[in-house]
Amino acid sequence: MADVDAVTRAVLTASRVLVGVSARSLAAAEDTVTLPQFRLLVALSVHGDANLSTVAEVLGVNPSTAMRMIDRLTTAGLTERHPNPANRRESLIQLTDDGRRLVDEVTSRRRAEIATIVSRMDPAQGQALIDALTAFAHAAGEPAVPVAGPDAYPLGWTDTTAG
Repeated sequence: MADVDAVTRAVLTASRVLVGVSARSLAAAEDTVTLPQFRLLVALSVHGDANLSTVAEVLGVNPSTAMRMIDRLTTAGLTERHPNPANRRESLIQLTDDGRRLVDEVTSRRRAEIATIVSRMDPAQGQALIDALTAFAHAAGEPAVPVAGPDAYPLGWTDTTAG
C-alpha cells in the first residue's frame, strides 16, 4: 500500500472538494433546512419510516436533538408523524412529498457537479477513482450507492441498528 500519510493527505484534499460540492448543492435550500436537518431527510429517504430512537441512532445524536430537528422539519412540511401500527405508543417519522422533492433536488445538483468534475478526468483515472473510492467506502463499512432507484442518494448513512 502507498504511504498512509500520502493517502490520508489525498483523501483530506478530496474531502474538501466534496464538502464544497455538498455546501453548494444545499445552498438553494438553506432557507428551508440546515445541513443536519438535510442529513435527517436523507436518512429517511434511504431507510424509510423510522421511530425517534432509530433516527437519533442513525444520525448519531441524542433523541432530544433528533426530536427538535423532526419538529422543525414537520413544521416546514418536510416530514410528518403517524402512529406505528406495530406499537401505537410511538410514532413513525416519514418524508412528505415536499421532503422527498427537496432531497431529490439537492441530490440532483450534487450529482451534476460531481459529474462535471469527473468528466474532466482521464478515463483511466476515472476507473482508478472508482476502484479506490469503492475500497475506501468498503473499508469504512459504507454500503455502495445504487446505480438508480429510490435509494440512489450519495448521502446514505449506514443504519447501525441493522444486523
